[in-house]
Amino acid sequence: MEKKIVAANIGMKFGMSHVEGAMSYGAEIAAICDSNEENLNFAGERYNIPPEKRHTDYMDIVNDKSIDIVTVAVPDQQHKKLSCDLLRAGKNVLCEKPLALTREDVKEIIKTADESSGKFMVGQICRFTPAFEKAKEIIDSGTIGEVYFAESEYAHDYMDLVDTWRSDPNRHGMIGGGCHAVDLLRWLVGDPKEVFAYGTHKLLPGVEYDDATVAVMKFDDNVMGKVFVSTGCKRDYTMRTVIYGTKGTLICDNTSPTMTLFVTDENGRTKDPQTIDVEVNSHNAAREFEVFADAVLNDKPVITDAREGAKTVEVCLSIIESSKTGKPVRPNYDF
Repeated sequence: MEKKIVAANIGMKFGMSHVEGAMSYGAEIAAICDSNEENLNFAGERYNIPPEKRHTDYMDIVNDKSIDIVTVAVPDQQHKKLSCDLLRAGKNVLCEKPLALTREDVKEIIKTADESSGKFMVGQICRFTPAFEKAKEIIDSGTIGEVYFAESEYAHDYMDLVDTWRSDPNRHGMIGGGCHAVDLLRWLVGDPKEVFAYGTHKLLPGVEYDDATVAVMKFDDNVMGKVFVSTGCKRDYTMRTVIYGTKGTLICDNTSPTMTLFVTDENGRTKDPQTIDVEVNSHNAAREFEVFADAVLNDKPVITDAREGAKTVEVCLSIIESSKTGKPVRPNYDF
């Protein structure tokens, strides 16, 4: 009989989706934790988790030897400390994106993960979004030929979301939310070798960082890319993504029930577009938990491990650096 996963979640405002993901897998929820008792009790009542399993101190979870997997859904600034404490206790940790906000912090997480008996996964959720999973399948199949340009955007109005931790100057919109678009292009196309960026600040007076940034990227094999991030845009949330290949083009996002595929005929002429139906699930926590649980139970490698999360952070930090200096930056992936 397969071992039943015993799970816990830290951070109950955003972490409710992770509790739902673990429950859909069939995991036993041993504990939930939040320093805010209102958030904690709201989630406890919603998921019928008894008071004795609700904690305000995450060290109760660190010290509970019965727990197999812990999801960490706290503000980005706290990812390093909680993840490292859990890893040192031998826990398997699924930490929300971004891995951390500084190069120093990502290096410490990597070192701790390397020394831990537990596995570590960064929640780069776009890799589990149905439309983007289908896009990856189509690209890898060669249907659109060789990719020569790919672009993605993270457009999300933070006007009602700007609070203390989101206003932290270290949590630039490019890394806090834009890491989604950066990681998606890394997954679909590869690691950029050089980035160049511009930024503007016209929409969110309550933050110090640019609220709109555009970055162009240079990849291997004569491939270009672009990421646009706006955390103050006046429109619906979207991650519209377009991949251009030598034999076709793919247009998709994470909030639409269809994606569009253009391909060429035997003479190289573009045929009428195909509409592909896809499930809308922009935060597929159930699939994410399933993949991590499989890695834990069957001792498989974690695809979005600490180093993979660090590479995405490194690209984001390089983009921010370029936008400030006006010079191209080559990301350093030596972790």
